[in-house]
Amino acid sequence: MPGSHALRTPPPTMGAEGRGALPVQQLTELIEASRQGYALFDADDRLHYANPAFRASLGLAPGEFPSWEGLMRKGYHASTGTVVETDDFDVWLRSARSRRGKLPYRTIETNLKDGRWVLTTETTLPGGWMLCVLTDVSELGTGLRDLRQERDRALKSALSDELTGLGNRRYAMDILKQKLGPSKAQQMVVAILDIDHFKAVNDRFGHPGGDLVLKDFAAQLALAAGRDDLAGRIGGEEFLLVLQGMDMAQAEDLLRRLLVSVSGRAPLPGAPDFRYSCSAGAALAGPGETAGEVLRRADQALYQAKQGGRNRVVVSPEPAGPPASAAGPARAAAG
Repeated sequence: MPGSHALRTPPPTMGAEGRGALPVQQLTELIEASRQGYALFDADDRLHYANPAFRASLGLAPGEFPSWEGLMRKGYHASTGTVVETDDFDVWLRSARSRRGKLPYRTIETNLKDGRWVLTTETTLPGGWMLCVLTDVSELGTGLRDLRQERDRALKSALSDELTGLGNRRYAMDILKQKLGPSKAQQMVVAILDIDHFKAVNDRFGHPGGDLVLKDFAAQLALAAGRDDLAGRIGGEEFLLVLQGMDMAQAEDLLRRLLVSVSGRAPLPGAPDFRYSCSAGAALAGPGETAGEVLRRADQALYQAKQGGRNRVVVSPEPAGPPASAAGPARAAAG
């Protein structure tokens, strides 16, 4: 339970070799004594457990159980935990969050502000629970550290949209294909969202004003996406949102609330009366559908939303039979 420093005791189970009940007490004591950091985050990305080594590395007091975002914010402003090199912390946070928990397993190498270099592994279950294990790998040396960090920066740049911090088209499509693969365990809704009349925004306020609108929309989209979901920028003013484990009624409600939130935003300091809106097309991924097929249906629904007056959500009908062969977008360019 949140607020508990001890691991919850599971029901006794037989060991792998049938030697009796799993020694949970000993396992807990070993994790508590380990020099590796262990932490457990729930589906909302809130810390449920952290051993002393993890807390010492990230600058957490024994009674603190923040969200992952809160943990990163605290470290950035208090000069503890992970080294974050950025001129815009919110964009960095969206970029990091866009990749967090999207794969069953991944590794990350980072510097800590106490001078150590650590390898962090993230193991994520369907539904969002995550185990983080932090290992000090400083002994590998500064030369190798610099080389691997340069590699990681290049990889991040190749997968992230520099302006908004969300995953770029390449990253978003790769993750969507994995989510729709043979191992697909949950139903999901795929939505394409497009900022209305964006060309007019650029014409009126110039590209700096357009960039502020794009960043503002990306921030709202990131807030709407859970850790198990996917948010990415796949075109100039076009974005992708994949909602994991939702039925269409739940997804449509979330999208409508997102549109209401966006329409009340005032993202331009020099034009406080300016407002903008967006349109969305959504499709529930059918059994056996490929990424191209479900995106085509979402794209057609977005076209209908644009033709119907914009600032609205249109839902694609579910496929009546076997998925049709993939086709190109049916939508003509619409601002």
